[in-house]
Amino acid sequence: MAYWSEREIRHEKEKDIMSSRDNHVCPVERAGGLDNKIRRWVQNPQKILGPYIKEGMIVLDLGCGPGFFSIDMARMVGESGRVIASDLQEGMLQKVRDKIQGTELEARVILHNCEKDRIGVSEHVDFVLLFYVVHEITDVEALFREIHSILKPHGQVLIVEPPLHVSKKAFEDTIKKASDVGLTIVERPKLSLSKAALLKKG
Repeated sequence: MAYWSEREIRHEKEKDIMSSRDNHVCPVERAGGLDNKIRRWVQNPQKILGPYIKEGMIVLDLGCGPGFFSIDMARMVGESGRVIASDLQEGMLQKVRDKIQGTELEARVILHNCEKDRIGVSEHVDFVLLFYVVHEITDVEALFREIHSILKPHGQVLIVEPPLHVSKKAFEDTIKKASDVGLTIVERPKLSLSKAALLKKG
């Protein structure tokens, strides 16, 4: 079995990022690049989210794409929990629908087509995942205000951004905007090829 080196994986990720810059939002046609064995090896959902998502939680995967994280999140929350898989593109939500159709996860995953500048979720949630999505948002302040409004007390938000797309300064600016609406930084998880921060609602 051949193993990819971290350098080779980084090169593949860089190609994906560079080719999607003109589109700003990753097109549905490139969804395969967002959900594959190589990415699962580098960014394992169980390892990344396991410390934060517990059984019975209601969690939001914003910008869920083809459901790379949503599927594992649905397993983590168990029968009593729910995952709101939200994306701007109906085509991405259809890919999630195809994956869960006819399985026990179908009852746990709520597919939600968000708007360009509004999440539009009224249900209060315990956890929000923003994985490689904040840099695609036009009004980041409005995003965090809305997230703060739907987070339960002590609810958490995990922000993860790609290193090539987002500079250190830009990432710190994102954290400040989150702090300005009342989200407090808890930790900065060490994630491969990424900048990350965990915040919570006081």
